[in-house]
Amino acid sequence: MERTTRIMAARKNIALVAHDHCKQDLLRWVKEHQAQLEAHNLYATGTTGFQLSQATGLDITSLVSGPMGGDQQLGALICEGKIDMMIFFWDPLNAVPHDPDVKALLRISAVWNIPVATNRASANFMMSSPFVDQDTVIEIPDYDRYLAERTQ
Repeated sequence: MERTTRIMAARKNIALVAHDHCKQDLLRWVKEHQAQLEAHNLYATGTTGFQLSQATGLDITSLVSGPMGGDQQLGALICEGKIDMMIFFWDPLNAVPHDPDVKALLRISAVWNIPVATNRASANFMMSSPFVDQDTVIEIPDYDRYLAERTQ
């Protein structure tokens, strides 16, 4: 597929996701980066969003719980260009019932070329990047061109 670009604004749309065994780790990480995160639009799957908002007072748009379709909602937002980056503290040692949804979310993140951090170290690296707080151009699939070629 051909590629095009889109601009991620300086105020990023950041998704925050965590499996049950990782929610406390994500909460601790969010508290450590709260001042920086306040400058961005935050989204989260249901339980994670509720817990983070309650503990930090951050304004977080909460979707439904991951197993109830929140991972798929988040994937749809990524496809629409409404999520710029994702912090996803997932648990690689415990299977989750909605594992196919998790894999689909990670796959769609790769398709649409958004940065994804899957643990504390990668999240720290991502948040320390100068790209986080400035307009940034990324390559994405040229879906409009793809559709136009199919209808000719």
